[in-house]
Amino acid sequence: MAYQSESALENKLIEQLVSKGYQWVPEVRSEATMIANFRTILETRNSANIGDEPLTDKEFDRLMTQINGKSIFDSAKILRDKALLKRDNGKNLYLELFNTKEWCKNTFQVTNQISMEGKYANRYDVTILINGLPLVQVELKRSGVDMTEAFNQIMRYRKHTYTGLFRYIQVFVISNSQETRYFSNSDGEILKSQMFYWSDVDNNRINLLNEFADSFMEKCHLAKMLARYMVLNETDKILMVMRPYQVYAVEALVRQALETRNNGYIWHTTGSGKTLTSFKASQIIAQEEGIEKVFFLVDRRDLDSQTLAEFNKFEADSVDMTDNTYTLLKQMGDKTKPLILTTIQKMANAVKSGRKVIDSYREDRVVFIIDECHRTQFGEMHKLIRKHFKNAQYFGFTGTPRFPENPSQDGRVTADIFQRCLHSYLIKDAIRDENVLGFSVEYISTFRGQFDEEDQERVAGINTNEVWMADERLEDITQHILKNHRKKTKDQQYTAIFTVQSIKMAIKYYDLFKQYAEGINVSSIFTYGANEPGNEDITTEHSRDSLERIMKDYNETFNTNFATDNFSGYFADVSKRIKKGVSGEKLDILIVVDMFLTGFDSKPLNTLYVDRNLKYHTLLQAYSRTNRIEKETKPYGNIVCYRNLKYQTDEAIKLYSQTNDTDTVLMASYDEYLAEFRTALASLLQLSPTPESVDQLESEEEQYQFVVLFRELSKLLLKMRTFDEFEFSEDAIGMVEQNYQDFKSKYFAIYEKVKKKKKGEEVSILDSIDFAIEVIQTDTINVSYILNLIRNINLTDDAEREKDVATIHRLLNQADNEDLRLKADLIRKFLDTVLPALEKDCNVDEAYNAFEEEEREGEIYDFAKNVELEPLVVNEFLAEYEYSGSLNRERVSDQINGSFIKKRRKIDRIFDFVLENTRKFMSV
Repeated sequence: MAYQSESALENKLIEQLVSKGYQWVPEVRSEATMIANFRTILETRNSANIGDEPLTDKEFDRLMTQINGKSIFDSAKILRDKALLKRDNGKNLYLELFNTKEWCKNTFQVTNQISMEGKYANRYDVTILINGLPLVQVELKRSGVDMTEAFNQIMRYRKHTYTGLFRYIQVFVISNSQETRYFSNSDGEILKSQMFYWSDVDNNRINLLNEFADSFMEKCHLAKMLARYMVLNETDKILMVMRPYQVYAVEALVRQALETRNNGYIWHTTGSGKTLTSFKASQIIAQEEGIEKVFFLVDRRDLDSQTLAEFNKFEADSVDMTDNTYTLLKQMGDKTKPLILTTIQKMANAVKSGRKVIDSYREDRVVFIIDECHRTQFGEMHKLIRKHFKNAQYFGFTGTPRFPENPSQDGRVTADIFQRCLHSYLIKDAIRDENVLGFSVEYISTFRGQFDEEDQERVAGINTNEVWMADERLEDITQHILKNHRKKTKDQQYTAIFTVQSIKMAIKYYDLFKQYAEGINVSSIFTYGANEPGNEDITTEHSRDSLERIMKDYNETFNTNFATDNFSGYFADVSKRIKKGVSGEKLDILIVVDMFLTGFDSKPLNTLYVDRNLKYHTLLQAYSRTNRIEKETKPYGNIVCYRNLKYQTDEAIKLYSQTNDTDTVLMASYDEYLAEFRTALASLLQLSPTPESVDQLESEEEQYQFVVLFRELSKLLLKMRTFDEFEFSEDAIGMVEQNYQDFKSKYFAIYEKVKKKKKGEEVSILDSIDFAIEVIQTDTINVSYILNLIRNINLTDDAEREKDVATIHRLLNQADNEDLRLKADLIRKFLDTVLPALEKDCNVDEAYNAFEEEEREGEIYDFAKNVELEPLVVNEFLAEYEYSGSLNRERVSDQINGSFIKKRRKIDRIFDFVLENTRKFMSV
């Protein structure tokens, strides 16, 4: 065989697990045998509590009613708690499902090919049972098969047959023997970006399945991952599993705290999830004997609504936002509360207060864990706290440590306070693991005439007001941003920050954007006061007056009511609009000096414009605002520098990647992407020289190859589009846009064929392929856009009408908007059958609405007849779904007659119809 078969891979994995102490239970191959096995282990493990009277069948049935078939989140909570069972004799019995304290003492079993009946019949590859419950599910593909196929298969299983006790699955593992990943289960959508690699303590990736099984799936380690390194996010009601570097960091910190009296720091790059890591370490240390108190300190300036939400995910209402120290002092007096989360400012005030409760900790063993430790830790507050607590240990978390190259203002480096680095996870590691994005950096020259921007000494000596602040220069930069902003942000799907050197420059830029920007929401935010940076340059308008004026424009744009005496409210609203919001409600460009450049996370932020000098930690922190993982339409963070910061960029990346190779962090140049695109295009044309010839690809293997080649071509095109040099022409890239759109239509035709395949048909290799629709999606051409074209069709001029109709047909044929493609046939029918018969003075909009209403009634009537229901009943289902966004399954079931299987099939058809009909006729 050219490849190892999936069954052979299964057998090898099972052999390996058995050799590591798992019990092989081939008799567990169905839901019934799994439940019987669970009952046996449950009674054995809880024999001390159960005593001489085994559980009766009625008692076990009651227990199963309590714990079986719940949501995934609720099942995870039940798993980690004692199950209360009221026995037939009236006594309460507490049963342990999973030992979270001594995780090695659980019972470990492995089986394969468990068969489950649900919407479809499925067999699962390898199931790991812990105490009889299926807690880890492994799906395997033979070597050479795309990992996405295993991921998509699990998504189908989750939808169809992961019911009953399979709701207890905590972690999924997928592998094709050469590449292996893991991810947590969830009630909601699971994104591909939530799949993680496992690695060793030095961040070397562990890819091979046998090596992964040796490390990650070792019994004690696997149970420890489930017991200690999963988080039940109460805010979002989801499970989270920690990444390897987070696990190693917590373990290193806990060892340092328990085995030594020394300090330490964790260096994990910006965007890698330091908050979760630091909070988890705090929780674990707080439970250890000998530690009187753990204080988790954050900087108050970082506590925006997003940060508060992050902390509350791990512990509800964990942060007290009041200015006074009363709550903190009360918490310190409560000896039952081992962990306190507060701000460093409030802790310093508490120490200054001299209260008795503060003095009681002076000699105690306490631990301080400081998130983003360089925001405040080099100041007077830290010295004050350190002086008071005589036996304290200090642990810092930072993405950008201070080194001799970039010391703090008082000359100290990170090691001066926190001693040694306990674990590091650098930006090159995070980019490799796809936990953050890399950067595409462009340097735009803004000087005319004889001037060498490469001359660092000359640049440093430039008179700021004379050159950097020149009106002509600022206007040129504004026009350049406006010309390219839609390209950078994918038609404003994403947002941008523009950081400048001073408040005066921010105000001048704001006024220029206000003068020239159309269809782009721009605002600015900065601190004001007598001594703020840059204020000395302002002669005609005080910075607070300028901000009031900016806020007034903001209020008119977004229908808000902010003023400088409510700065915190304005800050919170600006933060929200940079992070999310539909078109027209989001803030497209935010002009700042220093604000929002540290500690601000926004997935929809993809571009940073820079007109200031940055270096080392300030540069990397600013760049890192753009590199949060989002959809595939965001391939990297865009950085556009209007100063030559190449030297500073390279030096910062070398320092914080501990390497001279900047290519791991910086994306390729346009010319490099163009070369890759031409190579990919040549491969595509070799398979299918024209869009029409795609129809001649009869075998599924050839269609599969076309999808893969076109998908790769589209990904490269996505990256190229953001560059100023990009031009969609034969001469520039080797292909015209219409040819690409025609190929895209064929791509979607294959996608629709797979999507609409009838249930029960044989599974094909196309079923599991990742079509990556979002990569080539363009939301500009949507339903609203097309309907607007229809209502503006000129009925008085036949030639113009035919031209308009031809344009709409062309746009429909190349449509990649999901809702529009759903509605496309409806629109085509109107254009071809209704429009030609309209009188010249007819209102096209009204005619289309009447046509659509009639078509919908017809579809409802036909469907109702097909499922043997009255049209009125189907209409009621649609009305309920349109109003509430959901449909009551029991209510639907009550309207249907027939056997259980027949009813279930009809219910599924009704749900599918309601969803598709609503999307088709309600989308605009």
